[in-house]
Amino acid sequence: MLKEVAAAESIRASRQGSVGWSVACEGLSKSVSDGDEELHILRDISLEVAPESSLAILGPSGCGKSTLLGLLAGLDVPTSGQVTWNAEKISSLGEEERAARRRSRVGFVFQSFQLLPQLTALENAILPLELAGEVDARDRGLEMLRSVGLAERANHFPATLSGGEQQRVALARAFVSRPSILFADEPTGSLDAASGARVMEIFFGLQEELGVTLVIVTHDAGLAAHCKDRVQLLAGRIV
Repeated sequence: MLKEVAAAESIRASRQGSVGWSVACEGLSKSVSDGDEELHILRDISLEVAPESSLAILGPSGCGKSTLLGLLAGLDVPTSGQVTWNAEKISSLGEEERAARRRSRVGFVFQSFQLLPQLTALENAILPLELAGEVDARDRGLEMLRSVGLAERANHFPATLSGGEQQRVALARAFVSRPSILFADEPTGSLDAASGARVMEIFFGLQEELGVTLVIVTHDAGLAAHCKDRVQLLAGRIV
């Protein structure tokens, strides 16, 4: 653990002034049509996450949590309302412009890890840096794997890693580009209690050390309790 803390401190010291961005939405609604009627998934959602802070979005299955996360992350556009990152109206941008913002400033963590099986842990971790043409990708990737306790597993493929180790590689990939915002969808949902607790400890440790703004969707009240703020969704509304 001491090595991981030291590695995180090293990353924090080397980050080039990157700090978390604010995330906000106002009057956010999302509806889809099935041909006969309009299905209202989200209705009039307004919230704000301060820079370098954290928000957990809770609620039962089907309440609109993942839809809200996708809108806040700029993966989709609302039927009405607005999403802003650092006061920029993201939901008013075109798809290519939103994608460019995500590439440069946003990290993602998914329940299903989404590692590429043909790549090693290190190759998966540095994929965002490689796509961006960063020359120091390997060094930064090794440093990040060290921070999640997997430096010795750098050359292992996902199939040889446990679920908890795979999610730690996914954390390394999400944080390696030093994002301003990180969106996470049930990051411990596929893990047993012990692995989930380990991932959660590393997850929030890196978030704090790197000053990343965090928005997380989860069913886990214990995971949500680590966030500064929490909102509960029910039938597409904040309750």
